[in-house]
Amino acid sequence: MALPINIDELIRRQVVENNRVEYKSGWNPEPIIHSICAFANDIDNCGGGYIILGVEDENGMPKLPVKGIDKNEIDFINKKLLRICNMMEPRYVPIVEHTQFEGAEVLIIWVPGGEDRPYKCPVSFPTEKNAKREKDHYIRKMSNSIRANANEQRALFNISSSIPFDDRINRDATLADLRIPYISDFLYRVKSSLFEDSKNMSISTLAASMRISRGSPESLNPVNVGLMFFNDRPDNFFPYARIEVVDKPDPAGNGMTEKTFMGPLDQQLSAALSYIRSYIIAEKVFKFPDRAEADRIFNYPYRAIEELLANAVYHRGYDIREPITVYVTPQNMTITSLPGPDRSITDEDLKNRKMVSSAYRNRRIGDFLKELKLIEGRNTGIPLAIGALRDNGSELPTFETNADRTYFRVTIPVHRAFLPKKNKDDATTASGGKTRRNREDIRSLIIKNLLGGELSRSELVKRMGYSKLSDTVAGVISDMLKDGVLAYTIPDNIHDVNQKLKLVFKDGDK
Repeated sequence: MALPINIDELIRRQVVENNRVEYKSGWNPEPIIHSICAFANDIDNCGGGYIILGVEDENGMPKLPVKGIDKNEIDFINKKLLRICNMMEPRYVPIVEHTQFEGAEVLIIWVPGGEDRPYKCPVSFPTEKNAKREKDHYIRKMSNSIRANANEQRALFNISSSIPFDDRINRDATLADLRIPYISDFLYRVKSSLFEDSKNMSISTLAASMRISRGSPESLNPVNVGLMFFNDRPDNFFPYARIEVVDKPDPAGNGMTEKTFMGPLDQQLSAALSYIRSYIIAEKVFKFPDRAEADRIFNYPYRAIEELLANAVYHRGYDIREPITVYVTPQNMTITSLPGPDRSITDEDLKNRKMVSSAYRNRRIGDFLKELKLIEGRNTGIPLAIGALRDNGSELPTFETNADRTYFRVTIPVHRAFLPKKNKDDATTASGGKTRRNREDIRSLIIKNLLGGELSRSELVKRMGYSKLSDTVAGVISDMLKDGVLAYTIPDNIHDVNQKLKLVFKDGDK
């Protein structure tokens, strides 16, 4: 059966983390069953893993050219694989794809985290009798499958009482809630060999192939991650599964814009990032007489925002009815999501910006986002964001939560070159000097400029000689609106993008 992943990138370890991929040169039942058991137990909730037969390991990477396996052995291996998986308690059967890589035959065993964990399997295969007598639990440590010790077994049993939320069955949804066009688009974008096969599949077969449905044949339901990515309104099932971006350039709220991004998780993340890139991120260029190259700096480097917002989408709790919020002021940008980080990340780790979690809240969301190249591999997103901020000459972010770990907030200071000037109400005179206006001067200048016709706030402040709307100018406009001297051209929606200001002429006014 074809897998919903790009096989070439999988084998070359370009998407999936190293500890989740294991190479085997050929069939050897003992280490293979141990790795299947360890991946199925998924003690870190990272999504299981892949065992690739026919590829030798060379320092954690595939040894090229690939050796492959004899095509005539494939049926034999499949039968033996099913046989040893039947020895696991409880029974676990992975998904297997036979494919070619650089002309060689390979078998890929996909082992998602199991819903019936903890699993145990035969310790050794000296004889059939021995194999059935001694069984134990196996887990992944680094890139190895090992027998769990007493403490690790307790941890395994503790996490096994709860399946991660994104991998749970949703009883309020049906397979009809999974949109085939979204699934096909995903398979096409990741260049999965399942894309061509999916054209002739029923939704039940396709959903089962992608592990986004579970249940008995007569009663199949989607799992949550399927609805998060392949339904046009996930917020119907997970209220407030959205991203809100608020840009507040003025403390009084003047000129504030609010945008909400909904839809499949990958689409809302991409749309929010596109909006931030177009309307929030600004650039300044500094040229120097002694060299050709100019320095370019940004108020917020896009790469940093991309990593931090994607991290929030990956790790938020979708059973909590609160959105991800991005709040922008002239001084900083904050990204807030609920709940807070896993307690394996200490307060000292947060202070030192070391975000290395020993367990994941969502084990399936990450796989889809990684395949779509929207997030990086395990624990690398935060370091990449910090590196981008350093390269831009920005101050480093701060990470914040509370004692109960109910929220997680990242604050990114604006680059100092973009901080508001102290004398924000200074205007440039014709001679190039500066003059500070009082409130009456500003009021007169507003009236003078609006006598020529209606203007938006941004148009008005530019006509007045300011680079941006200041607190004082915003306050004068607010007072004039209250006094009835000014009015909005669209009074029913003061935040309309086409909103303008106009003078109000009373009887006797000329």
